Amino acid sequence: MVTSRSDIGKTRLPLWAAGFVALACVAIMALAGWREWETRATELKNAEVDVTNLAHSLVQHADDTFELVDTILVGLVNRLELDGMGPDAVAKLQIYLPTRKSSDRIRGIFVYDEAGRWLAATEPVDFSKLNNSDREYFQRHRDSPDRNTLIGRPVRSRAGGQWIITASRRINHPDGSFAGVALVTIDAAYFVKFYGRFDVGPNGSASLLNNDGIMLARSHDQNGTFVGRDLSNAPLYREWNSRPAAAVYYFTSPLDGVQRLSYYQRSSRYPLMVVATKAEDEVLAPWRRAAVTRMAYVVGLTCVIAVIGFYLVRQLFQRQRMAAALAASEAHFRLLAEQSSDMVTRVGRDNRLLYVSPSCARIIGWSPDELLGTSAVAGVHPDDLERVEQTMAALRNGEAEEARFVYRQRHREKGDIWAESTLHVTRASDTGEIDGVVAVLRDMTEQKDLQDKLASQATTDGLTGLANRRHFDERLAEEWARARRDDTPLSLLLIDVDQFKKFNDHYGHQAGDGCLRALGRVLSAQAKRPADLAARYGGEEFALLLPSTDANGCAEIGERVREAMRELAMLHAQNPPSRLVTVSLGGATGMPSQVTTDCNALVAAADRALYAAKDGGRDRLAMSGQIVPWPAKRA
Repeated sequence: MVTSRSDIGKTRLPLWAAGFVALACVAIMALAGWREWETRATELKNAEVDVTNLAHSLVQHADDTFELVDTILVGLVNRLELDGMGPDAVAKLQIYLPTRKSSDRIRGIFVYDEAGRWLAATEPVDFSKLNNSDREYFQRHRDSPDRNTLIGRPVRSRAGGQWIITASRRINHPDGSFAGVALVTIDAAYFVKFYGRFDVGPNGSASLLNNDGIMLARSHDQNGTFVGRDLSNAPLYREWNSRPAAAVYYFTSPLDGVQRLSYYQRSSRYPLMVVATKAEDEVLAPWRRAAVTRMAYVVGLTCVIAVIGFYLVRQLFQRQRMAAALAASEAHFRLLAEQSSDMVTRVGRDNRLLYVSPSCARIIGWSPDELLGTSAVAGVHPDDLERVEQTMAALRNGEAEEARFVYRQRHREKGDIWAESTLHVTRASDTGEIDGVVAVLRDMTEQKDLQDKLASQATTDGLTGLANRRHFDERLAEEWARARRDDTPLSLLLIDVDQFKKFNDHYGHQAGDGCLRALGRVLSAQAKRPADLAARYGGEEFALLLPSTDANGCAEIGERVREAMRELAMLHAQNPPSRLVTVSLGGATGMPSQVTTDCNALVAAADRALYAAKDGGRDRLAMSGQIVPWPAKRA
């Protein structure tokens, strides 16, 4: 009976082997096809990331451009409404306008009266015969009391004939009636030139549109062929209200019929949208070429396996020994297939690598053959080397059975990466003594970068990019302790924007945010040393921490900050007599080693000096004489 069952098993064995060969071929083909599909998806995903990053950059560029235009228009309208539009004022304005055209983003600046006649412009043309009352933006400002900046449709310039994008604001008489229009224009070609810097392929594109679906600018459009096109009937705009403000979008272009993958993003500040696209065929072309080559190899390999399997099945009865080899090969295949994606190493007592798993090529860029016999700590960053060596020595000496730590490891091509290593001791089977360490290494770079990004966000002010109050308080305590140890002075400047509430109420919160960002840039420029810290202390109040700086140096830096803000010449009609944005500063210097108070005394002294500067008429710097605690009533 046993012999009969054995014979039956041997009879069926060729069928089982044939089934296995067929299954292996199908599995290889299926896995290869799945891998190619995943590779295709990865290529598309990478292209999506590229166009997403490009769209973010282009939206920021558009916001910055129109923020500059908006600032010019606000200042120009305020000047006209304050000085009037008489001949003398217009003559001065004609001299003033070219000074505002300081950026290559601005094509021209124009002022029209209530009838559309040209009063002033940066263009060297004869005004007498020019009238813009037929322009759509002029009629909208004339018919609507809205004082906001209007970004209009692209039009042909009457001065130069090129396509321009218009941004305009209404000018009022003192009684609130319509007095005219202030206009700033931007060449559509400026955006075309800027978009040309980015490589999106021969058929890729970057486009700027308004929220009505009108094309404002498009890359590779040197002749203005696409400017002004109405795309409001495109699917993206037909489903406008149901779509998010930014998303990946696949579509067939209504302009050239090319199938594209894109990322669109609407501006959060202006009625604009940027669409960055790549041609799907161009994105997938390298993958298709490589996929054909790889699949040819896979098909060839599958055919070889099928032929070998066929001969194995035919000779299975005569060559039973092949069964053992086949089983060993299958076991080896399963072992390789089930290998961990982490890098596994075996380290001897002499700290040399005895075994390295194949995944090392992916994680650190070296093959196992290149690593075998080398020192286990050869690629560790010098700053982490001592800590890693101490830990491994403790494991070899039996002070611990396992350990885990994060350190920097050198990658062959990427430089230093962050890695997490888990170590366990191994013991000899005959003596039980420690004979080495097994280490499992994992790439933690992405997690570390995310942790660093979150830590940065926790200490940075979102509006200005300066340190926030929390970070300032921590650094102040650290620098106070350091100055006490080193017997060095520590200085602090508190800066407050004069009449900022009136500025915010008069010009709006966007202008107020722009004012705070401008002050933040000034402070960043003055924080020249690595130890200096510029921070947003709260609201419109800022702080500049100056370690190893005496009172004279503190006062000098404070005066530079005050003068730099005045040189920005940001209009502030509610801040007489200068009618510009100014700041008041309070400075204090202390010797922590000579006082018993803590760092709060330095803040209190600078705050008293700031109050003195405010009480003394603003737009000035006041220095505190000494650091003393607040009086009880004032506190």
